[in-house]
Amino acid sequence: LRQEAAEYYRIHEVPLRLEEALNALFPQRPADLYGELANYFSKFSKTPVICKLVGRKVFDGVGQPTLEVEIYCTVKNYEKRICSTVMSSHSQVPESASPETTEADEKERNESVNTAVEWVNESLNTMLRDLKPTDQCKVDKMLGEYFTKKVKEREELQKEEAAEAEATLAPASCIPSATALPGGKKVTKSGGKVSVAERTIPPAEPFESVPCGSLAIGGTSLAIAKAGATISHIPLYLHIALLKHHQNLPKEMAVPLPMITLLNCEKNSPAKLKLMKEVMLIPPVQLSVKQGIERVLDIQKELMRLLEPPGKVQPSPQVADSKKGRTHNTGKKAPPQAFKRISHLGCLITGYDKLEQPLLLLQTACNNIGLELGTDMYLAINCAAHELMDYVKGKYEILTGTFRSPDEMVDMYVELINKFPFVIALIDPLRKEDRQQWSNICCALGSKCYLVAEDAATYISRLKTVQNINLPTCSGVVLKYINQTKVSDLVEVTGLLDGQRHITILGSPDGESSDDSLVDLAVGLGARFLKLGGLSRGERVTKYNRLLAIEEELAKNRTLREAKLEFIAFDEESQPEKQLSDVFNPPAEAPIPPRCSEPAGRGGGLPAQLPEGHSTLT
Repeated sequence: LRQEAAEYYRIHEVPLRLEEALNALFPQRPADLYGELANYFSKFSKTPVICKLVGRKVFDGVGQPTLEVEIYCTVKNYEKRICSTVMSSHSQVPESASPETTEADEKERNESVNTAVEWVNESLNTMLRDLKPTDQCKVDKMLGEYFTKKVKEREELQKEEAAEAEATLAPASCIPSATALPGGKKVTKSGGKVSVAERTIPPAEPFESVPCGSLAIGGTSLAIAKAGATISHIPLYLHIALLKHHQNLPKEMAVPLPMITLLNCEKNSPAKLKLMKEVMLIPPVQLSVKQGIERVLDIQKELMRLLEPPGKVQPSPQVADSKKGRTHNTGKKAPPQAFKRISHLGCLITGYDKLEQPLLLLQTACNNIGLELGTDMYLAINCAAHELMDYVKGKYEILTGTFRSPDEMVDMYVELINKFPFVIALIDPLRKEDRQQWSNICCALGSKCYLVAEDAATYISRLKTVQNINLPTCSGVVLKYINQTKVSDLVEVTGLLDGQRHITILGSPDGESSDDSLVDLAVGLGARFLKLGGLSRGERVTKYNRLLAIEEELAKNRTLREAKLEFIAFDEESQPEKQLSDVFNPPAEAPIPPRCSEPAGRGGGLPAQLPEGHSTLT
């Protein structure tokens, strides 16, 4: 037995390594000798492998059901909980949807979460056992194959039922092809003259279906990424950067510029203005994230003071009469009263009757505290134009009773940006179906304003799999980590978008959770902007705090890269439609741009050369 033991330890080089450890530690004489010995020998232990997945139904920041995935690994012969992740819920149902539609959506969401929990605890738990959490690509490939299989199985089971339902609902589900009158004329009432030349607007594309249980794929993929980072003893953002840059860590990284929502102008509010769903502040690149957030908080405080009811407006502390030693209010007319509510986006809910009112209000708030919009702070507007289309009239209802055709919308945005040049980003200014107008607005404003597609874009999974979908001409895309999106999908898509001069914005879904992994994903992927909502509600503030921590860590390690804002100058020959096959499968004669050598602007990665046609705003 002694000889067998000696041979067993000799084969595993235990005597040799024990002698090396003792010789190395004796000169140091550490206070915790056995702790140092444990650290030394842990280098030779086996790589941790997945031993168990646990899925459970939890609730997000707005009380909607969602999925939590926990990862357990075998570490040094013991089962250990490594990490967990909570998926954010996302709904395609607009704010103005009927109660029946909302109820049906909630029922479908519950069913999807229950199915996802079942997948994680049963099939995925068995399928991923004994795999290394650091092997992200292999895990994501298996998840993708499993999901495809489940979708096909579900389609087979529901084939007859779906055929009957489609035959019944097909006539009612078609959206009528409304007409829009050219020349900027309003639709006339009965008895008036009707223009002979009518133009049909493109009908709305159907909602992209969300397969039941899809949360299990995205939740498991992200949980595996977090486990891989934990096992490797590095932050998640560095783990993601290594995945994107083929295990070559960039020498410098930049944190995304936050788009901080200050006002939420509800589409169904009593006020007339419907165009601006969100009004966001973008701090200048010269400021750190901490300085930018503090400046936004100052503006928000002054804004709330201005939104007090008439007669209760307190004087701004910075507006004072030094001679008389008292303060006074410089504005004679008080702005509309804010509703005493905070949106699920973490910002003030308010309403206006004119397009320029919220912009002038923010301009006043900044002036009162000694800031200038366009220099000390910039604005972005989420228009959510897809929620404004009146398909009977074939026009957008930007104000209650005020309609604009797609071409008139382009003219309106050009006038708006010329009047308020401190607005440097418009999100979803048009529906994705109005591709010619997207091209027109990019040619007119692309050199001084970002034209970004959020709902006008498509799901990441479809960007990769369906090659004949059209992507409107735009400056960039808002990507959301939802449903069956995998970490590998984000890595691939952001790399390809970088090579096509598109900026990447990682956006927070409506039903946000307290999981802050989205921030690490944005930094690791090199996103230009990060859209997290407002500075209220814990599930959103948690992410801003994570962004502060990452910036501080990069600065401490001297790997924080200086950033710039770059606008894309579109020419008149820009195509109204850009085939996704061109974005994700470049022509053979055009070499595919390397992911790690040409990231766009403020995103992480190696310093990039400015493509021709760009302008910079520092």
